[in-house]
Amino acid sequence: MIASLILSTLLLPAAVQQVSVVEDKGHRFQLMRNGKPYLIKGAGCSVTNAASLQRLKAAGGNSVRTWGADKIGELLDEAQKHGMTVTVGFWLGHVAHGFKWDDKKQLDDQYKSVQETVTKYKNHPAVLMWALGNEMEMGNNNATLWKEVGRLARMVKSIDKNHPVTTVVAEMDQQKADFIAQLAPDVDLVGINSYAGLMSLPGRLREFKWKKPYIVTEFGPHGPWEVGRTPWGVSIEPTSTEKAKMYVDAYTNSIAGQPGWCLGSYTFIWGYKQEETATWFGMMLPTGENLQSVEEMTKFWSGKYPKNLAPRVAKVGFEVGNQFAVGATIRANVTVSDPDGDPLQFEWKILEESTDKKPGGYAQAAPPEVDHVAGKADGPSVTISGIKRAGQYRLAGYIRDGKGNAATVNLPFLVK
Repeated sequence: MIASLILSTLLLPAAVQQVSVVEDKGHRFQLMRNGKPYLIKGAGCSVTNAASLQRLKAAGGNSVRTWGADKIGELLDEAQKHGMTVTVGFWLGHVAHGFKWDDKKQLDDQYKSVQETVTKYKNHPAVLMWALGNEMEMGNNNATLWKEVGRLARMVKSIDKNHPVTTVVAEMDQQKADFIAQLAPDVDLVGINSYAGLMSLPGRLREFKWKKPYIVTEFGPHGPWEVGRTPWGVSIEPTSTEKAKMYVDAYTNSIAGQPGWCLGSYTFIWGYKQEETATWFGMMLPTGENLQSVEEMTKFWSGKYPKNLAPRVAKVGFEVGNQFAVGATIRANVTVSDPDGDPLQFEWKILEESTDKKPGGYAQAAPPEVDHVAGKADGPSVTISGIKRAGQYRLAGYIRDGKGNAATVNLPFLVK
């Protein structure tokens, strides 16, 4: 089979990169690109400009994924310049946004959009595969949806025989596995967004008798929906050091630890975004510093750590409790060290608790910063006074090493 792949590659136009999923007699899978094994070492990027791609390439990454196909031509061209590939995503309708999977016009418009994009870009050398949707089954996991995904997959493969087709789901359960296998058989592999559940994913896929390969299309720290909560019901954010360990454990167990089945992954998120807080999922700060998760992925992708490492947080907390009276003096401390002995700079911010929390990764507005509070920051300690309004707040700490790396902490507290 490998020989036939190489021969067919030689017959393709020079720009086309033939990509396929190959299965051997032992039911082990391999992603092949122009006859050579290709392991996805990728990221979902908050920004896909030249600087972001170059930074990913320097860390050992080789691919990016998109959630939609807007401006995909520009991204494909930029990725090609950096020797990288793109899993081209198509945003399929969500019922939460008013899409109706039994509306013929909406389905036909969606079908036509996918068809036109695949036809236009199928020969672009940076295309790795086509990804149908992203978590569109949330709140709508039924046969009607998956029959249409199956129709889309058949259409894509009829136009482009040189690239695999995947579909991206929010976690995996028995019903999804059955729907995809039975109603969308032209899907070559499944893309799974998984956070805290990633550690158990291989075992669950075996339980569901999933027979095709998979890629992890989003993974990272445990999500706000998966962690402990305060007595007043808000999520407790892990420190950047705790998050880095979550990346390491998940990648080791369920990605690198599943050769012949897991064909690679895309971290979430290469950059930064507001989701629950400003720092929950970002692997970098808005000011550009790398958090520890970047260096851990660099080690997996390239085989070695960067020369300079991020600060490590050992402990953080308020001196007394996390509920305070209006006007009270509040003190917090962080215990942090730097592996390279770099002097550390501390920045503390007080923000109101976000009131714009949406499921599924939708865009969220940043909460206002409380700038009228009288406070004193002395390195790893901060004293706050002057909060005159009852409410929910967060104390966010940013620890920088001056060498392009940082650590973060985030403490929710209640004023009443």
